[in-house]
Amino acid sequence: MTSHVQSTPITAPSRGLNIALWVLQLLLAVAFLMAGGFKLSTPAEAFVAQGMTAPVWALRLAGISEVLGAVGLVLPSLFRVQPRLTPIAAALLALVVGLAVATHLAMGQLGAIVPPLVLGLLCSFVAWGRFKAAPIAPKRSGVKP
Repeated sequence: MTSHVQSTPITAPSRGLNIALWVLQLLLAVAFLMAGGFKLSTPAEAFVAQGMTAPVWALRLAGISEVLGAVGLVLPSLFRVQPRLTPIAAALLALVVGLAVATHLAMGQLGAIVPPLVLGLLCSFVAWGRFKAAPIAPKRSGVKP
């Protein structure tokens, strides 16, 4: 008895989705570079003056995470070297901003959750898009079989 297994055709991702993901990756990278750069370059006294009550070490750690995540959103896919790192970076940035949302909620700062919530949703979309819908293939080596 033979089994008839229906296979679903593999379709290439739409060009529009790929462009949208690239635009989002670039915009998110700029946003996270700016936010992370701010957290890394601002003196501790300025954080206190702005009313930030989180420990400075936590802000610096968030800044490092944001800068590294911004790099991970673009460079692996751009150079097609380990492009699977791009959706991983997007997922980890979604986690970082999720922690920011939780921190703001714990501090009773409901108005402050909107920006990180939006960033988290956009990062989640990029992670999904690059994991499932429009992954970027790694560069082929110059070795011929």
